[in-house]
Amino acid sequence: MQNDILINWSPQEARVAILENGALQELHVERTLERGLVGNVYLGKVARVLPGMQSAFIDIGLERAAFLHVADVWHRQPDGEAPFIAKGAAPVIPIEKQIFEGQALMVQVIKEPIGTKGARLSTQISIAGRLLVFLPQDDHIGVSQKIPKDQRDELRSRMQQLGGTQGGGFILRTNGEDASDPELAEDIAYLRKAWARVKEASTRLPPQSLLHQDLSLLQRVLRDMVGEATQTIRVDSREQFEALKAFGAEFMPMAADKLQHYKGERPIFDLFSIDEEIEKALGRRVDLKSGGYLIVDQTEALTTIDVNTGGFVGARNFDDTIFKTNLEAGQAIARQLRLRNLGGIIIVDFIDMVREDHREAVLAEFRKQLSRDRVKTMAGGFSQLGLVEMTRKRTRESLAHMLCEPCAACQGKGIVKTPRSVAYDIFREILREARQFNPREFRVVASPKVIELFLDEESQHLAGLSEFIGKPVSLQSEAAMGQDQYDIVLL
Repeated sequence: MQNDILINWSPQEARVAILENGALQELHVERTLERGLVGNVYLGKVARVLPGMQSAFIDIGLERAAFLHVADVWHRQPDGEAPFIAKGAAPVIPIEKQIFEGQALMVQVIKEPIGTKGARLSTQISIAGRLLVFLPQDDHIGVSQKIPKDQRDELRSRMQQLGGTQGGGFILRTNGEDASDPELAEDIAYLRKAWARVKEASTRLPPQSLLHQDLSLLQRVLRDMVGEATQTIRVDSREQFEALKAFGAEFMPMAADKLQHYKGERPIFDLFSIDEEIEKALGRRVDLKSGGYLIVDQTEALTTIDVNTGGFVGARNFDDTIFKTNLEAGQAIARQLRLRNLGGIIIVDFIDMVREDHREAVLAEFRKQLSRDRVKTMAGGFSQLGLVEMTRKRTRESLAHMLCEPCAACQGKGIVKTPRSVAYDIFREILREARQFNPREFRVVASPKVIELFLDEESQHLAGLSEFIGKPVSLQSEAAMGQDQYDIVLL
């Protein structure tokens, strides 16, 4: 299907929406302050060498000097591998014999700076692509351990045929398992060109310069998300349009040709009501056109999706109603998985179907819609309980985790106690306090709904409690308190 890409950019945040026939299918968000340093390559300057600690401090232009341990200093072994140094073991070559103060050294950040500690560095450079990781200092081909063992030899031979060992080595990532030869060749070409730029920059830039940074979201759009089906890529920032045009001309000419600068008066996301779709994607309920609806619940361990008929009674009989609702739900669920970026284990509870051919048709449609996902998915058949279990590879935080945080009132439970439950908790707490202390008066500070209940339906019980403990109980309404929050003040 034909798709369009909209890019909304501001200095603090970049948002990318992918649409098919005007409907939002995927949303990607990147915030400037949340972009880390891991993966960045710098031309550092050795500030101090500490033989006693077998480490060195490297100035890479940040507020604090970065840390390099001898175990992270790469040098070629006879077999081409970097030496592995066990913790506590003496290094093969002491660090003071490998680097010296004032030396310009190409390094890569492998751990973010935390608190008072500077970033941790390595001199073994790796550049990540969509399918591969390039190791310019090595000359071997590795394959992700998550790929089945029987497939690794075949993938290695394919990489060798594509020139994967000519000047540098590669590691095939998990998401490259099903890649075609042209896709792998394209990634190899991109990574070699990126490394050539790093080498060239290291010869002309002064120490403490940034040589390479992992691609921004907008650059990854050109590299990973643009295909033959993409009609246009519209950018609402002139500055980013020019930068992407230059990046695309060098690395992805086909994608660069589809770039357009959006100059309209209305915000680009307003054209297709993208912000409204984002709000819907953060809710539990998803309404279907037929009148049915989905309930999406995301937990730490898994995500559950429940399908309901709602008000849909349009088919000739009940079986057809259920069948058509489930068919529409299969399409909507696949879209919601992409839009919300839900990963891990997902359980789908379709409405129970009596006929086997209906179940097979729904499952076939669901798998067909999942096959359009750029992220790897696996879906099983219907279980004995009528559930469909599936997995979707986690690639980044879900939309809800990125844009939201747990509710301060319910602490992420999604529910709060009723005013009556809170009132009875207060009764018990007053009795408990009355046994331990002897104040002149008890004052209850609680939310308006709870106080209203005390003044109305629970007034008789409150009077009885006051008489039982022999102390007056006064009430104070506090609008800032949550429904299940209260305080008992001893006066």
